[in-house]
Amino acid sequence: MKLRPLVTLTCGLLISSSIAAAPISFEQAWEILQKDNNSLAAQRANVERYQHMQSATNNLNLPSVSIGANYTRLDSDVTLSGEQLSDSLSNVSPIGAAILPLFNDVTSTITERDVFTSSIRAIWPIFTGGRISAAQSAAEGKTEEAKSQLAMETQARFEDLSKYYFSVLLAQDVLSTRQAVEKGLTKHRDSAVKLEQQGQIARVERLQAEASLDKAIVERKKAQKSLDIAQSALTQILNTGEIVQPNGTLFINDNLPPLSAFVDQTLLTYPGLDLLDAKEKQASSLIKAEKGKYYPEVYLYGDYSLYEEDSLASQMKPDWLVGVGVNIPLIESSGRSQNVKAAHSAVSQVKYLRKQAKQDLQVLVQKTYLEAEQSQEEVKGLLSSINLAEENLTLRKKAFTQGLSTSLEVVDAELYLASIKTQQSAASFNYLLSLTKLLALTSEMDTFTQYQSTAISN
Repeated sequence: MKLRPLVTLTCGLLISSSIAAAPISFEQAWEILQKDNNSLAAQRANVERYQHMQSATNNLNLPSVSIGANYTRLDSDVTLSGEQLSDSLSNVSPIGAAILPLFNDVTSTITERDVFTSSIRAIWPIFTGGRISAAQSAAEGKTEEAKSQLAMETQARFEDLSKYYFSVLLAQDVLSTRQAVEKGLTKHRDSAVKLEQQGQIARVERLQAEASLDKAIVERKKAQKSLDIAQSALTQILNTGEIVQPNGTLFINDNLPPLSAFVDQTLLTYPGLDLLDAKEKQASSLIKAEKGKYYPEVYLYGDYSLYEEDSLASQMKPDWLVGVGVNIPLIESSGRSQNVKAAHSAVSQVKYLRKQAKQDLQVLVQKTYLEAEQSQEEVKGLLSSINLAEENLTLRKKAFTQGLSTSLEVVDAELYLASIKTQQSAASFNYLLSLTKLLALTSEMDTFTQYQSTAISN
């Protein structure tokens, strides 16, 4: 029984040490996410898959060599009689004609009915109408498409991280504001109790102060729960076993680069456009492949016998052979002409999609940029309101102690100040979401530290 407090204390220390982690910056969180995120790992594996498939198409230019063996059973041995031989001869001299009848009853076995052969065979395509190069180009296009998908997934995860990371900072600001409200209303409640005891205010004023404090406590607890939820979400997205604690603050920048810079950079580097380029390359390769079906195939071939049974036929057959083959398609059932037209339509579709994507990107960048500017203006514009609210709260507190203001007016002043601070924090949060979205669209995620170094904190 005496060990229980020690055990309890030890367990408590272990639990606190397991959940307590050193605060991390947004850049550190981004590095962790890129390393441990499962969706990014899946996309990287997809890129590796298509890289291996692209490498495999290089072998299409090489000859195919195989070792084969055949076992054949004939209905009977292949034989040749002297009579058959004499009947097949021509221009036989009189002496030969006199001798041949002597061999009519002679039979020669050319090969037995059970035939087993083994050989090495090689086929080397030397002209395929461009189908091999088309297959290699299509495989390269698929690899580029996979790389673009990885880049787009990386951008999406960067935006997700900014949402979860800065949600924690926003929740911390809201909690801090609620704690300040609770502290202020606690002092107000204590002051109201003293004034009621001194007979300077009515009982209803003191009840108003207590009710407002109780409500402030509820709001503070709700803010704490929101912070816990936000931290849990951030921990999950980073795939860590410890509660993640950000060490930054919400901020805005005094100025942003011009809108045209973001638009130009987006149109130059956005991976979605590269993905469409890869799709176009694949469609163009399909055109070449389908057109290649109209051309003949030319190939070299060879065969070298490894094993033959001891028979007259095997002795007569040469050990090796080489040659050139040509395969000319006359009528084929794949519908090559229609496939060519379909491939041309696919190329046209991709071109139209690319034009539309550029228009949509310009609209998206402009919308995001204007939202960032609006958030900047809101943060700056609320500074005067905060100063006014702080001054009003100070005056209301003094007036209440002098009996010139009601408890409700003090509470309203306290809550109004809290609402303005919360609104400013939310505006900073929205600015950071817009900023990180712009950085993702322009593939400039690594420049976030530059904006942070020139930040204006709330």
